[in-house]
Amino acid sequence: MRVSTVNLFNQGVFNMQNRLAKLAETQDRISNGRRILTPADDPVNSARSLEVEQSQALTKQYIRNGDRANDGLGQVDTVLGAATNLLHNVRTLAVAAGNGAYSEKELKSLAIDLRNQYEELLGIANATDAAGEYLFSGFQGGTKPFSETAPGVVAYSGDQGQREIQIGPNRQVPISEDGSAIFQEIRSGNGTFVVTAGSANTGFGVMSPGNVTSATNWAQAANSQNFRIVFDVNSTVSPPVTTYDVVDTVNNVSMLTGAAPAAAGPYLRTYTEGSAIQLRTIAPPDTNPTAFDFGAELTIRGTPADGDTFVIAPSTNVDIFTTMQALITDMERASRTPLGTTQLSNNLTEALSNIDNAIDRFLTVRASVGTRMREVETSKGVNSDVTLQYDRQLSDLRDLDYSKAISDLALQQVTLEAAQKSFMRVQGLSLFEYI
Repeated sequence: MRVSTVNLFNQGVFNMQNRLAKLAETQDRISNGRRILTPADDPVNSARSLEVEQSQALTKQYIRNGDRANDGLGQVDTVLGAATNLLHNVRTLAVAAGNGAYSEKELKSLAIDLRNQYEELLGIANATDAAGEYLFSGFQGGTKPFSETAPGVVAYSGDQGQREIQIGPNRQVPISEDGSAIFQEIRSGNGTFVVTAGSANTGFGVMSPGNVTSATNWAQAANSQNFRIVFDVNSTVSPPVTTYDVVDTVNNVSMLTGAAPAAAGPYLRTYTEGSAIQLRTIAPPDTNPTAFDFGAELTIRGTPADGDTFVIAPSTNVDIFTTMQALITDMERASRTPLGTTQLSNNLTEALSNIDNAIDRFLTVRASVGTRMREVETSKGVNSDVTLQYDRQLSDLRDLDYSKAISDLALQQVTLEAAQKSFMRVQGLSLFEYI
C-alpha cells in the first residue's frame, strides 16, 4: 500500500487534534463536575434529568407557596386573636354594666368605651395582608368587606369563597376567610333557642339564657320551638302567689293543660324564684293528657309582675356589630330605676350570650387556621424531602465520577503525548536524510 507524505501528515494531525479534543472535553467535565454537558453525551439520561429538574422546580414552588400560605394564615390567626381579646374586653364591660352600683353617668362612660371597641372591631374585620388584600372578603381580595351604613348596621361586600394556594400536587389550602360567616352569622341566645323579656313587662323578673338538656328531645317534630311564659300574680293573698303557664305560640295551646291558653290566671305551676322552668310535663300539677319533654329549661330571678311574659324562640344568626351597638344603646339610655335596672339586666343577658357565641366562633375559626398551618408545615417538610431526593436523582444521572474522570484525563494525556512524539518521529522519515 502506497502512503503519500501528505496523507501521513494529515493522519498525524487528525490523531493529535482528536486526542486533544477528548482531553479538553474531559477537562471541561472535571471543571463543571458534570458527566453530561450536552444531550449528545447521553440522550436518555439527559432527557430524564430534564424531567427531574422540572419536577424539582415545581416542588420548590410548592415550598414557596407554603411559606406564603403560612404568612397569610399567620396574619388571619393574629387578627382573629386580636378580635377575640377585644370581645373579652367587651364582655368584661358588659358584666361591669350589670353592677347595680354603677350610676347612669358611669354607664354612659362604659358606652363610650364600647363605642371605641366597636370601631376597633370594624377595623379588624377590614384587615389586610402584606400584599394589601383583605383577609375577610372571600374571593374578593381587593374589595373592602365591611362598611357601616348606619350605627350598628354593617354591610358585607365580599363573598362566601376562600382564596386558596397550592402547596402540593393534590392539595390547595385556603388562606382567606368568609367574613360574613365569622362576624355576621353568630347564633343568638344559647345557640339553640333565645329567651327574650316582653317589652311591656312591668315586673322585676330577670331571665337566664336557658339551656338544652336533651338535643334529641328539642329536635323532635312535636316541638314547635316557640313558647311564651306568662305570669299571674295573686295579690289577694299574703304573701302574693305567682303562677305561670307555658304556651305553644304556634299552635296556641297551653302545654300544661292541653287546651287553649287561659286569658288570666291563676295557672297550674307555681313560680319559685331561681327554680327551673322546664319544658316538660310535671304531673302534678300539669293536667295535659299528652305528656311532652322538649329537653329545655330556663330560670328567672326576681319577681315578675302580673301579665309579664318571656318568649322562647329558635336561635337565629345575629351580627356582632348589631349586638355591640344594641349594648351601647342600652348603656346610653339606661335608667337606674328598679324597672330600668331589670330591663338592662335582661338586655345584658341576651348580649352576653351573643358575645360568648361570637368568641366561640372566633376560636373555632382560629382552630381551623391552626390546623391548616400545621398541614402547611407538614407539606413543606415532605416537599423538602422530595427536593433532596430529586437532588440525588440528578446527581446519579449527570454528576461526574471524579476518580474515573481523573484517570481518563491521565490516560488521554499519555496518548496525546504518544501521538505527538510518534508524529515527530514519523515526520522525520525522509529520503533527503540519506542523500
